[in-house]
Amino acid sequence: MKIAVIGLFHETNTFAPGLTELEAFRAEWVTGNEDFLRRYCGTRTSMGGAIDSIDGENLELACGLYTGATPSGMVAAEAAERLIASVVGSVDTTADGVFVILHGAMAAVGFPDVEGELLRRVRERIGAEKPIAATLDLHANISPDMVRFANILVGFDTYPHIDAYERAVEAVRLLGQTMEGHITPTLALAKPGMLIVPQKMLTQEEGPMKALMDRAFAMELEPKVLNVTVSGGFPYSDVPEAGVAFVVTTDHDLALAKSYAEELKQLAWAYRERFAHADLPVEAAIAQAMEIAEGPVILVEGSDNVGGGAPADATHTLVHLIHPPKKTLVVIRDEEAAAAAHNLGVDAVFDGNIGGKSDRLHGEPVRIQGIVRTLFDGKYSHTGPYMTGQRADMGKTAVIEAGLLTIVVTEKRTPPWDPGHILSVGLRADDYHVIVVKSAVAWKTAFGSIAKAVVSVDTPGCCSANLSHFRYQHLHRPIFPLDSSTQGGTSYVHL
Repeated sequence: MKIAVIGLFHETNTFAPGLTELEAFRAEWVTGNEDFLRRYCGTRTSMGGAIDSIDGENLELACGLYTGATPSGMVAAEAAERLIASVVGSVDTTADGVFVILHGAMAAVGFPDVEGELLRRVRERIGAEKPIAATLDLHANISPDMVRFANILVGFDTYPHIDAYERAVEAVRLLGQTMEGHITPTLALAKPGMLIVPQKMLTQEEGPMKALMDRAFAMELEPKVLNVTVSGGFPYSDVPEAGVAFVVTTDHDLALAKSYAEELKQLAWAYRERFAHADLPVEAAIAQAMEIAEGPVILVEGSDNVGGGAPADATHTLVHLIHPPKKTLVVIRDEEAAAAAHNLGVDAVFDGNIGGKSDRLHGEPVRIQGIVRTLFDGKYSHTGPYMTGQRADMGKTAVIEAGLLTIVVTEKRTPPWDPGHILSVGLRADDYHVIVVKSAVAWKTAFGSIAKAVVSVDTPGCCSANLSHFRYQHLHRPIFPLDSSTQGGTSYVHL
């Protein structure tokens, strides 16, 4: 039997500056078996999991188009139509089932639920009888259309995300069993009407999210339960379906699926106050970080979270670190400054503005005077637990040293998900007392094992943990914590 594999992966921050155009997806535009295998075979990614699982189940692989882009602003309408049409059009209609790699929080002008629309078109292309399985990020904004048009939805169980490979293997296994007629996946979706910030979605540390995951894992021990997906949602996408969601998939037991989904919905609502999060004002946060005796101390600048679609050039923290009392490392995106440093050369004096060039929300440019220590083309492969083997490209990269401050300036936005983003330029994290990360949580896969302390800073930005800063216009209301304690939310089932 044959499985068609396709994918479209983007986390859309509708508050981020600018539109995301088609060009943003060109760096990861992979088509056909040969290209797919060359790029992803042996990697601990969703794509790598699909390859290994299909091979292990003695199924035939039929790769269509997979494409994705770094999280960013709203996708342009024309780009979205081209992406959806290209991905759907690449499905091998002779396949017995389709596996789709999705994020779950992609939004575009005219398409507030890109994944739901893509799955609708896949269903239209292959017909009602062939099964569709999809994987989703833990930050998916799961919609009724996703449940309606897919037979199987399997979300990541971890944040930071270290189980993309395993969830793909699980989804392909369930897809194969469905194709063979051994199971009849039956889905129920429940949403409690809640927005929570990424900082409170940690799945491997004690807290409300872990408690929800633990209950989900216990439900999965029930023989009739095929999968329980807990999604924290993505609060920086102003779309109707944003927020926490639960999908329970059983083997032809609708009552059980509905009961378990509703139980998780009510449990999340009971935990709602435990999801509150607050950061320190920038000056207080820096002072606290410097006072801690032993480093490295991770200074978390979550409002400029690259993995959440932020521009990666915010300067609200950098401006207070120009003359730090202890060794400090900052990674920031500035295409102009990176190019200037490359033009100057190693050991040259750099005197120019860095950061603050995307918009005023994320701060003004900061003048830096220092020495260019390293120049690099920006290409490396992940060696840490997040997407091991995945290629990364920071673009032109320069290391500028200004006294006790070291700045890694990159041409492209680079999430700090892997230690390679500093190891590749010859730096060691444990040589610094403070490391500023433009991330909410996923930095832990790069620095979690060596961090001596963590301090979170409250600065303006399109990924601020203070959701009251944003002007939402499209959410289903009421929704917590923006509204009163009246519970909103929805439930939907699909047999």
